[in-house]
Amino acid sequence: MQLLSSFLRIACLLGFVAITSGCAMQPKPVQRTGATVVVEPPPKSEAWTQIATTADETRISRLGLAWQQALAEAKPGFAGDIRREGVLLDPRGALPRPAPTPGSYNCRLIKLGKANAKAVAFERFKPFFCYVQVEDDLLTIVKQTGSQRPAGRLWEDDQPDRLIYLGSLALGDQQQPLAYGDDPKRDMAGVFERIAPFRWRLVIPWPQSTSKLDVFELTPVADQPK
Repeated sequence: MQLLSSFLRIACLLGFVAITSGCAMQPKPVQRTGATVVVEPPPKSEAWTQIATTADETRISRLGLAWQQALAEAKPGFAGDIRREGVLLDPRGALPRPAPTPGSYNCRLIKLGKANAKAVAFERFKPFFCYVQVEDDLLTIVKQTGSQRPAGRLWEDDQPDRLIYLGSLALGDQQQPLAYGDDPKRDMAGVFERIAPFRWRLVIPWPQSTSKLDVFELTPVADQPK
C-alpha cells in the first residue's frame, strides 16, 4: 500500500508539471491593429523649383552671400546712406506674412555692390510706379513705367517669411515682357519680404546687371486707383 501511495503521488506530481508546462507554452493572443498611413503634403517650394532655372535657383540659395558681399563693398564709401535706409537694407529685416495687398505702389530701386570694376557700390534711383495684382491665384508685380520694366509672379516658399519672385524684363517700347524662361538674359529671380507695416522689399541677388544685389522698396500709393 505504501508503495502504491508513493506511486500515485509521483504520478499526480508529473501530471501537474505537464499541465502547468502546457499552460506556459501556450502562445499569447496576437492583437491586430489597423495600419495608419500618414501622407505628408508636398513642400511649398516644389511649385517654384519646378519652374526656376538651375541658375536662378542657385542665385536664390546664395542670397545670404550676396547680402554679405554687397554690403561689405558699399559700406566703406556709403555707410551713411546705408544707415539712413534702415531696415530696407538689413538682411535680417524680414517679417511674417509677406504677401502684399493688390494695388498700386510707389517703388524705388537701390543697387548694392559691384559686378565689375567700373560699377558703383551704391546707387539710388528715382521712384517709379508698380502694380500688384492677382493672376491665376498668384500675385504678380509689374513695373508700370520706365525703359526697363520687371514683371513676375510671387510663389509660396517653405520659409514663411518670404515669397519667391520669378520674372523677366521688358525693354523699350515692348508692351509685354517675355515669359520667364524664354530668354535667360532677361530672367529675374529673387525674394519678396515684408519689412514693416505697409512696406515691402523685393531683393534680387546676383542680378544680370552692374550690382551684386538689387533691392526694390514697395509702399502703397495713398490714393489707390479704382
